[in-house]
Amino acid sequence: MKILVIGSGGREHALVWKLHQSAKVTRLYCAPGNAGTAALATNLPIAIDDHDALVAFAKKEGIALTVVGPDDALAAGVVDRFAAEGLRAFGPTQAGARLESSKVYAKEFMRRYGIPCAASGHFSDPGEALRFCETMRYPVVVKADGLALGKGVIIAQTPAEAAKAIEEIMVRRLFGDAGRQVVIEEFLTGEESSVHAVIGGGKALLFPSAQDHKAIYDGDKGPNTGGMGTFSPAAKLVTPELEATIRTEVLDRFLAGLRGEGLPFTGLLFPGLMITADGLRVLEFNCRFGDPETQVLLPRLKSDLVDLLEAALDGRLDEVTPEWDERAAVCVIMASGGYPGSYAKGKAITGLEKAEALGDVHLFHAGTRCGPQGLETAGGRVLGVTALGGTLEAARARAYEAVAQIHFEGATFRRDIGAKGL
Repeated sequence: MKILVIGSGGREHALVWKLHQSAKVTRLYCAPGNAGTAALATNLPIAIDDHDALVAFAKKEGIALTVVGPDDALAAGVVDRFAAEGLRAFGPTQAGARLESSKVYAKEFMRRYGIPCAASGHFSDPGEALRFCETMRYPVVVKADGLALGKGVIIAQTPAEAAKAIEEIMVRRLFGDAGRQVVIEEFLTGEESSVHAVIGGGKALLFPSAQDHKAIYDGDKGPNTGGMGTFSPAAKLVTPELEATIRTEVLDRFLAGLRGEGLPFTGLLFPGLMITADGLRVLEFNCRFGDPETQVLLPRLKSDLVDLLEAALDGRLDEVTPEWDERAAVCVIMASGGYPGSYAKGKAITGLEKAEALGDVHLFHAGTRCGPQGLETAGGRVLGVTALGGTLEAARARAYEAVAQIHFEGATFRRDIGAKGL
C-alpha cells in the first residue's frame, strides 16, 4: 500500500521511519517533509494547508492511507476533505480536533464529563480577564484559546505579569487569532506526564507513558517551547495504579463525552497531565501524536504501526495488542540559538554519522534542509537525538554521547532531559 504523511517536523520523520518498516508499505510520501524524511520517502512540495493539492495527489497516486501529523492541519479540516473524497486518513475531523484547537471548548468538555482539570475562567474581553485575575491566587496560568505552536501558555507570578500576558495575547495578538479568547487557570504544582492513546470505534488503546520537558532551560526554567526532550517510560511517575486512574478518570470519561456529544473521533488522543498532591489533572487535550513524545514511543514500538492505525479506522482496536520494547528511550532536542524567539537558519550540520555509529541511536530531523553546505538548519527545533538503553540512565547517557558528536553554529539543548526519572 502507498502511504502519505502530512507534516515536516521530527514527529513526521519518526512516523515515516516507523511506517517504512512495515511489510505492507510499498511507497511512502511526505508533504512537505524535511531532509530526514527524504531518505525514506518521496518529499512533496505541497504545503500542509493546501488541501486541494493534497487530495488531488492522493487520488492520482492511489494513496491507501494518509497520516496527519500537525495540529493545525487537523484543525483546518484536512481529514474532512479526504473523507469527502472517499480517502482514508488517520486523525480526527475538524469537529474532533476542536478539543485541541480551542482550550475554551476543551475546558467545557472536561467539566461536562467529570474529567479532572484546574479551576479556571475563560474570557473574550480583556477587561473581564483582568478583573478575574484580581480574584486569583498567584501564580496563575494564562493560555491563548487557539493553537500557538506550543507557546501560547504564560505563567504569571504577579498581577502585573498577568496583565502583561493578557495584553500580549488579547490586545497585541502575539499569537494571532489564537488570542481572541483566553483561559485563565490556577497554577498546578506537581509533575507533568504525557499519555498517548489510539482512539477508534469508541475504544482506546493506551501507549506507554512518557514525560516531556517544555521549558527552554535546565530545571524547567525560561519560556515554553514545543518541547526540548522527552523520555519513556516515566515509570517513577506513572505507576500501575496511576495508569488505572488515567484509564477510568480520563480515557473512559473522554469516550463517554464523545458519545454524549455525538462527536466522532478516530485518531490519537494525547492529554497532557499534571500529577498533583490532590491527584491527576488534565492540562490540555492534544489530538495528534506528540512532538517530541513520538520520537521515544515509536522506537519502543515493536509491532507494525500500520496495523494499529488501520485497526482504529476499522473499529477493531480490541483485536490488536501491540508489543513494546522493554528498554527505555530518551530524546534530546537540539535547537537553534535564540529559539523559541528569533533564530538564524542555514547553519551547516555535521557529525550525524558519528552519532548514529554509536548504536541504538536514532536521529529524527525536525528543522533541517539540504542546502549549499549539505545538511543545514531550517527551523527552531533542529534534531531529535533519541537513544535506547537497558535502563533510563543508560539511554540518557547514550543520547548525550550522541549529542556530543553533532555540531552546528549556535546549537543549544537541555542537559537534564530524563533526570526527573532517575
